[in-house]
Amino acid sequence: MATIQDVAKAAGVSAMTVSNVINDHPNVRKATREKVLEAMARLDYRVNVAARNLRKGRTGTIGLAVPEVNSPYYGQFAAAIITAAERYSLRVCIEQTGASRENELDALSLSRNRLYDGLILSTVGMGPADVERLKVDYPVVILGERIFGGPVDHVAMPNVDASQAATRHLIERGCRRIAVVRGPVSEEVDVSSLRFTGYRQALQAAGLPEDPDLVQSMEALTLRAGARRAREMVESGLDFDGVFCVTDTVAMGVLRGLADAGVPVPERVKVIGFDNVEESEFLIPSLSTIDPDHDAMAQRAVDLLARRIEQTEPSAEREEFVSHFSVVIRESTGN
Repeated sequence: MATIQDVAKAAGVSAMTVSNVINDHPNVRKATREKVLEAMARLDYRVNVAARNLRKGRTGTIGLAVPEVNSPYYGQFAAAIITAAERYSLRVCIEQTGASRENELDALSLSRNRLYDGLILSTVGMGPADVERLKVDYPVVILGERIFGGPVDHVAMPNVDASQAATRHLIERGCRRIAVVRGPVSEEVDVSSLRFTGYRQALQAAGLPEDPDLVQSMEALTLRAGARRAREMVESGLDFDGVFCVTDTVAMGVLRGLADAGVPVPERVKVIGFDNVEESEFLIPSLSTIDPDHDAMAQRAVDLLARRIEQTEPSAEREEFVSHFSVVIRESTGN
């Protein structure tokens, strides 16, 4: 394998000049630069990125810690993070936290040991009480619900506004008895509680009563749980003509459960989800949903992390980014 000294000899310049060309130093004459690049190509010289990063105290690798890797949403989002990181020549190492506070804290405390230059952490189990644990000596970007007063950059979805828009869409399509299928009720602010807030706001704005029977809370936001709950809703005789599901995964399960129970969608019941995972477009019927702009969220998260990695002095200013959203209307609401 050719070395930097071999390139310098072939180009008739010093090794320092070759280094300046490799690092795109501005004070290299055009003719000299071209001569060095030609020698590099002729000798098939490859820059040792690992060695260069280590000299800078970096590894060129960032961590991405998510609750689960086998769900459609997180799989799609991880792919968007990887694509965004490629623009900075960064590689991504993915960890699964299982939505556990302990595992999320482990991801924070062990990331430096794993030689990450920075970490993008999707928080589910952590809450405001864990703010002090975010004070680590490397860059971190948080995904998910805001940890108030946290010392790190944060990228979030417009959960309340988007869920209000989803519920309003069902109302505009004629639904008056709209069920919401959500996660477990807790005192912590999380994705499920915020999306439930948006659902309630839409009902209030339309002058529709809130019926506790229409609030369907589940311990797990899975396909199987969604299908089971939809069948139970029908079998119990619950009167409903629309369903807002707090994730597409739940909505896909609900569509299956309604089909098993002989309830046609959208003729008798209209269904809308949240996340716009790729699979939602190919269901029968295709699923109406909220698109939170995964690519923009992933790009902003990586941009923020890369900027922090490049900073020589830490900055006290932290950024809060909330993505845009759109309502994607498909067959499940009568498109």
